[in-house]
Amino acid sequence: MNCIILDDEPLARVEMETLIKEVSSLHVLKQFSNGLAALDYLKTNAVELLFLDIEMPGLSGIDLAGCLPANSLIIFTTAYPQYALKSYELDAIDYLLKPIDKGRLEKAIRKAETYSTLLADETNKGLYKGSTEDFLFIQSERRTYKVNFADIIYIEALKDYVVIYAKERRLITAMNLKTIHQKLPAMKFIRVSKSFVVNISQIDSFDNHAVYIRELEIPLGEIYKNDFIKCYTQDSLTPED
Repeated sequence: MNCIILDDEPLARVEMETLIKEVSSLHVLKQFSNGLAALDYLKTNAVELLFLDIEMPGLSGIDLAGCLPANSLIIFTTAYPQYALKSYELDAIDYLLKPIDKGRLEKAIRKAETYSTLLADETNKGLYKGSTEDFLFIQSERRTYKVNFADIIYIEALKDYVVIYAKERRLITAMNLKTIHQKLPAMKFIRVSKSFVVNISQIDSFDNHAVYIRELEIPLGEIYKNDFIKCYTQDSLTPED
């Protein structure tokens, strides 16, 4: 895959390109210091993955993402954690907090490569196959899997696909998050943001911004917060800031 890097700080661009080359085989086509120049480049060049800094003068990474085709693969980078939820609302592949950790970058790139492969593979267009009170059947990578509800930890939207994270496997299938959520037991699974549905029994803790499953931090969307708190605590408890 090829990519471009957009960041208004020269040192940040150099460091990002160095890290990308250390953890992947991505080909960095070009670096940009502002969104308008990147947007002009994208008009005549095919770019498979974009690393976009969010907070920039002029056209921000968020604004630029809104100008791109829906199937664009974007990884946001920023020093400001409050932008995390907004990045997921824009269907970004991932969100990286500066200073960027090499392991997190590698994970984000693998995620982008997975989705790129899915787009090119028509055999992944098979949808949900049916369910019972205890499990459902999911078609993924030319096979049909029986997935017990109790084994599902959380489900993440990946543009036109969902990624089911279960105890012993990870499955990717062509389905939107709303569709699969409707097939899950309502008392056991809850949607916490535009991009995530979680198994309530797997949640360790939460605050005003996220729910936590072991080391995993999942954004808690503002429009989902009240329903989540009511369901998870069984009362109207509101967490303190």
